[in-house]
Amino acid sequence: MRILLVEDDKPLSNALSSSLRAANYVVDCVHTGRDALSMLAAGQTDSVILDLGLPDMDGLEVLRNIRRKARDLPVIILTARDKITDKIVGLDAGADDYLPKPFDMDELFARLRVTQRRLGTATSAMVAIGDVALNTQTLELTVSNEPVVLPRRELMLLQVLMENGGRIQPKQKLESRLYEWGEEVSSNTIEVHIHHLRKKLPENFIKTIRGVGYSIPVNNGA
Repeated sequence: MRILLVEDDKPLSNALSSSLRAANYVVDCVHTGRDALSMLAAGQTDSVILDLGLPDMDGLEVLRNIRRKARDLPVIILTARDKITDKIVGLDAGADDYLPKPFDMDELFARLRVTQRRLGTATSAMVAIGDVALNTQTLELTVSNEPVVLPRRELMLLQVLMENGGRIQPKQKLESRLYEWGEEVSSNTIEVHIHHLRKKLPENFIKTIRGVGYSIPVNNGA
């Protein structure tokens, strides 16, 4: 996957690009919004990592330009703006994900793997977080290298949560996935499935975000 890294902090840009290349990503680095838009015009980019605090234009304006010309290009925002309202503005402007600074590289890698699966460029069907590993093609689940059998609906919910490791999945989104899979959904269906999942998974593997939904931290078991 070819990534365009847009970050004006050159030491951070150098460190990020080195880590990404060590993980076998192809990385193009620019330090301004205008250079980013020029690079994107070439049409060689698979995904964008975008800082909002650029010297020549606001990163949100860069994002809006991207969305006008490349509606489906994945964009992950990296920024020191970590208030909930900032995240909402970024997501509403068209970002696919939002990672506040400082961040852990493992979490960035996890979010890039989500992008790869969405693009169909992932090299493995395995998703592993802590001691839990799920083959997303065969839906075979292991916990501490021991096979665990779960009903298909619970496996599908677990797949959504693990593929989006580190990201909150709203309850409404999970409910809509159940509808897609042809299941009748009552007001407590998600809670029931999560309750049963937790019985078979490590303690605190699935986090409840009160009033919002659920998340699996990418540092589970670390």
